[in-house]
Order: sequence, then structure tokens, then C-alpha cells
Amino acid sequence: MVTMKSFKTEFHLDKGSKDHIANQVSTITSMVQLGSIGGSLLAFILCDKIGRVRSLQALTLLWAVGFVIVITSYNSISQILGGRFIAGLGIGMTTVVGPTYLVEVAPKAIRGMLTNIFAGAVYLGVMIAYFSNWGSSIHISNSSRAQWVVPQSVHIIFAGFIFILSWTVPETPRWLIMKGRDEQALANLCKLRQLPADHPLIQIEIIEVKEQLEREKEGTHGTSRWGKVRELFFIPANRYRLMLGVMSQLLGQWSGASSITIYAVEFFAALGKTGESEKLFATCILGIVKFFSAYICAFFLIDFLGRRRCLYTGITLQAVSLCYIAVYLAIVSSSAQSPTICDSAKRAGGGAIAAIYISGFGWAMGWNCFQYLLNAEIYPLRLRALGSSIVMSFHFINQFGNTKAVPSMLLAMSGFGFFLFCTIVCALGLVWVWFFVPETAGKSLEAMDDLFQLPWHQIGRHSEAFTAGQGSLSEAVGMDYLEKAEQDGEPTK
Repeated sequence: MVTMKSFKTEFHLDKGSKDHIANQVSTITSMVQLGSIGGSLLAFILCDKIGRVRSLQALTLLWAVGFVIVITSYNSISQILGGRFIAGLGIGMTTVVGPTYLVEVAPKAIRGMLTNIFAGAVYLGVMIAYFSNWGSSIHISNSSRAQWVVPQSVHIIFAGFIFILSWTVPETPRWLIMKGRDEQALANLCKLRQLPADHPLIQIEIIEVKEQLEREKEGTHGTSRWGKVRELFFIPANRYRLMLGVMSQLLGQWSGASSITIYAVEFFAALGKTGESEKLFATCILGIVKFFSAYICAFFLIDFLGRRRCLYTGITLQAVSLCYIAVYLAIVSSSAQSPTICDSAKRAGGGAIAAIYISGFGWAMGWNCFQYLLNAEIYPLRLRALGSSIVMSFHFINQFGNTKAVPSMLLAMSGFGFFLFCTIVCALGLVWVWFFVPETAGKSLEAMDDLFQLPWHQIGRHSEAFTAGQGSLSEAVGMDYLEKAEQDGEPTK
């Protein structure tokens, strides 16, 4: 939006020094992230108070109202900032409400796939945004404010669409049990699993959730309303969980992927795409790459290769591609502007643009898969909303800092220095993953506690060996049920 001539003219973003313009652009852009910090913390209160589904409905209203305020602003940057902040409150809640809901209703065999379908939906939104901006730049005059208003209106359409569909979604059985509504929990679980109430797998899943909740209540009996916070920070296993979430956000957000997504137009300009339509079309290709990459990882990789292998591979791809771009900008970029540019420099420029796309695939396979999924699946039931809220607020704190800092970093460090910085962050991320990150694929939410009872220095490197063969009660009963059904000649769907 901020790169469109119509928006620049209306809000005077084409006047002043480079530093002044960079500061204004970063303030407008980062206001959603600033609101999202508060939204992710608000989600903890609402998720535990009114439930996961009602929280979803609340966030869509905030999201829609915020962008109504944005598109009705006339020559008022203050109104733009206020609207984007309110929308950010709703957007920040999505990163807690969505993964929390999904991990609580998903069978563990496809928990990673379902949660990463959610993560991939982020890039469905990115792709739609890029194409909306590109289409508006081609078909709507840059002298009309409709050029930037029309793409922003897509937010309101999607918020309304999700609000309507949310009334068909059942509340999670785990939250209902936590609130003492056992009968409704049983009915919702039967609907989700498409099995009768007397089925052994349904009965065992209900028993497991109740037993875990009872253990948690016994361990925290007599604590004040701030007991959950103390429990999260002062119990070593929970503190390790929180460390995983916080560090994944710190390393993931500063690895460069979010910056490229948000400031894609500026980065493609630095790599030789000069026309406005040409730059916007290049961002559309990036949106397609990230969208399909996210879903390839969700459907075919995350539950089959495991969390650690996907993370290793994705970060490595990201680091190599960003390093290539840094080298290109340091050596070739200055000569690339010459009218007598050689063929090898042209090919190197094409390679740098391809590297942007490869880094997008690496991000989708690595940090993007990891930051939503692991954060939502490792916490005990009582602490899931709180832990996710704290980590996702840290997510948006880093994203806000990143979004605010990047325009100034590009001026101060040049493109070469920025991409080198991101490469170093990726390398640090690989070391951290090797030492600290456990493998959680295939483990039930209720069995996750066993994993974090290991000594802290063994959880990452030796988690698979220590927990090999440890299944949940529902696994054991389920296998017995299948074996008996096969012996009796019954269908085993």
C-alpha cells in the first residue's frame, strides 16, 4: 500500500528526506504489529474465559472494524495508524486462537499437518494481498484513492467470511472439560472424530484429558489467580517450554523472512526490478512460492520428516540463499545498473531473485512450520493459552522491531550488510536447534509431559531415544481395539 503513488500523494509520503520518509513508512507498516502485541496477550484472557471459538469471533470483529477505519481516512495518517492498531489487536489474537484450537481438536497423527495448514493460510493472505495491490496498480488510476482502498477492503471481506463460518465450528472438548461441561465435551468430540460416544477411543481420549487436568489441578492447588504465571516461570519443565517459544521467535523473526515479505517491493527494486508494476508482479510470484511451499510442507513433510529435520533443512536453505544475495549485492549490484552490464552479471541478478524465492521456501519449511506448531503443542492444558499468548506477544514485539528497523537498516548497512546479518542469524539458529529443540512428532498432547522431564541438556539432542516406544493410553487401547476388530472380521476404518 505504501508504495502506491495514490497513497503517497494523499498522505504526502513523497516529500521530505529519505530518513523522514523511511520513518513514516515504517511507522505505518509496523502499527499492525504493535497492536498485535496487545492482541496476543488479550487472547490468553479471552481463550480461557469465553472459549476458543468465541475468541475467534471477537478477533474478526476487531480486524474488520480496524480496516473500516483505515479505508475511511482522508489525508489523516493518525486515523490510518489508529485503524491499523485496532486491526492488529484482532490479527494478534489469531496466532494464539488458531493453533490452540487446532492442536486441541486434531488427532496427533495429523496435528502437524493441520496446524501448518493454518500457518500456510498466512501466505494465502499474503498472496491475495500481493495480487490485489498488483491488480489495482494496473487497472485503477494512480490519481484515484480507490487504488489503495480496494486492496485494503479485502480484509473486511475475509473477516466477515470467517465470522459467519465460525458459527458452524464446535468448541474444543479440552476447554469444555476444563470448564466442567463434560456432556458437551463428549458430544463435540464425537462430532470431531465421527465416532459414537461408547467407542473405546472416544472414552479413552476423554479419560486422558480429565486425568491430565486433575494432575495439573493437584499440582497447583491453593494457588492465587497468578498461579499460572508462577507455574510457567518457576517450574523447570515449563520454563524450558517457554524458552523454546521465545528463542524460536527471536531467531525466526530476525532471519529475514518477515522483512522480505513486508518490504518485498523494496528488495526487488534493489535486485534490479525498477518499474512499479514489475516490482509488484515479482512480489506476487513470492506470494505464490510461499503459499505453495507452506502447504507442501504441511501435507508432505512436517509429520513425515519430523519437526527437527524440517527445521534443519529449511534454515539451511534460507541461510544459503540469503548469503548468495549478500554476495551479489556486495560484488555485482553496483555494476548491474550499468547499460553495458555483462551477461554473467545479468545471470547473477536472476540468481539473486531466485534466491529470494528459495529463501521463502526455506522459511515455510523451517521457522514458519515450527513457530506455530511447537508453541501450541508443548504446553500442558492449563498453560496452553497463557504460554502461547506470551510467546506470540514476543513474536509481534520482534516483528514490530524488525518492521520498524528494516528501512533504516537498509540505509545504514546497505542491502549487503542486511542480508549478511540475516545469514548470521540463520547460522545461530542451526546451532540452537541442534542443541535444544526436541522431536515432538507422533506424541500425544497428554504424553508430552514425559518428554520435558528429561534433564534440560538432553531434551533436544536425545529426546527421540529417551521417548522411543512411549505411547499414550489411547494408543494402546486403540491397537487392541483394531486387533480385536480384525479378528472378528469387523471394518477397521
